[in-house]
Amino acid sequence: MDLGDLRAVGTALSASQVLSAYRAGLFPMGLGESGAGPIGWWAPRRRGVLRTGELRVAKSLRRSARRFEWSVDQRFPEVIAACADSGRSGAWITPAVVDIYSELHDRGHAHSVEVLREGELVGGLYGVAFGSVFAGESMFHRVSDASKVALLRLVEILDAVNSEVPWIIDTQWQTPHLESLGVSEIDGFEYLQALGRAESGPHSQVFLTQ
Repeated sequence: MDLGDLRAVGTALSASQVLSAYRAGLFPMGLGESGAGPIGWWAPRRRGVLRTGELRVAKSLRRSARRFEWSVDQRFPEVIAACADSGRSGAWITPAVVDIYSELHDRGHAHSVEVLREGELVGGLYGVAFGSVFAGESMFHRVSDASKVALLRLVEILDAVNSEVPWIIDTQWQTPHLESLGVSEIDGFEYLQALGRAESGPHSQVFLTQ
């Protein structure tokens, strides 16, 4: 992370505060070791986004996807726990963060996509949805391609909504891995404009019907 993307520092963290921050283009991440406090509120100058029609899906991934089952919001606690595993490189999800996003899930704002093989959770992702925005927080995999399949299924869910407002997935920063999947960088001000358009969209409602 680039400290030039840091907008504010605080100590308190609540579910309502986090949801309001997302709507303003901010997201929380601790400044201490492994995500410990104080809480930093971030808005990257170059924002990573995946937009409608831009997901890159290799034929091999399409074939691989057929080997997995998937579900939505059925195993949120397991997904966020796997993403928070302290043994992962760059771990930053603290117990306090788990509690906040679990509350957001209980309130219908945070969602997970689970990828399974023979009933066993092998990958997934979670994030916060509002309007036509899905703010991705983290993903994990225990077998090859499982996190990519989670992203593929998320895009399929969003694509299924008939709306003139295009969806957008916020990945916060772009990484080489995400770039290979179609994530691009846009200027932070351009992101705020896209956020303003997408906030009125209906895509987040689809998670309530899965």
